[in-house]
Amino acid sequence: MTDVWLYTLISVVVVSLISLVGIVTLGIKQERLERILFYLISFSAGALLGDVFIHILPEIMGGERALSSGIYVLAGIMLFFVLERVLKWHHSHTSHDEEVHSMVYLTTVGDVLHNFLDGVAIAAAFLVSTPVGIATAGAVIFHEIPQEIGQFAILLHGGWSKRKALLYNFFSALTAIVGAVLVLLFSQSFTEAPTFLLGIGAASFIYIAMADLIPELQKEQHTRRSVLQFIWMVAGIAVMALLLILE
Repeated sequence: MTDVWLYTLISVVVVSLISLVGIVTLGIKQERLERILFYLISFSAGALLGDVFIHILPEIMGGERALSSGIYVLAGIMLFFVLERVLKWHHSHTSHDEEVHSMVYLTTVGDVLHNFLDGVAIAAAFLVSTPVGIATAGAVIFHEIPQEIGQFAILLHGGWSKRKALLYNFFSALTAIVGAVLVLLFSQSFTEAPTFLLGIGAASFIYIAMADLIPELQKEQHTRRSVLQFIWMVAGIAVMALLLILE
């Protein structure tokens, strides 16, 4: 159990530190930054789906747990759909002057929940096995980079200073540690906890990839860039597949 705590805490601390990546982008020209994000989003979509279908689902869908695991994943997807709709509904019912102000706080709330669930997924994965934990932590790290760059840009657009945006982004990211610690503290009390939490984590990854990342990629109309998207997505999946060597 000591190893689980160690690997989990190292992973979520690294994930939290990624929130500071926004400061690096300040010296990058907008055109180049968009090109970098284009590749990162494609890669992270592949990494998330690869982790779900290569590592998490095969681990939790075996034997008698298959039906309950499937229900956990399905319930998680529906939950994230409802949460996103609530946030967007609230956002759409603000005046233009309030829109930016509201957008900043709503996206911060969404980021807090997102990071908390990342911590939950990482801890649950390490409770199952070290290789699954490493794969899940890797998938989280890959998608956190474009996520945190985008979040930082939103906070700046909302009128916050660079220092305040970085500080709030970092505090938001620390909820990954909270989520992980809570899972590790209470996992012994519930035998179904790792399966349930991994199911929710898988649902989170599927929803992020299919509802947020891929629709953004679908806006691309140039054939060459579309091919590059596909290649980078396959690369993300390939990295998750290569991690099978650890198992």
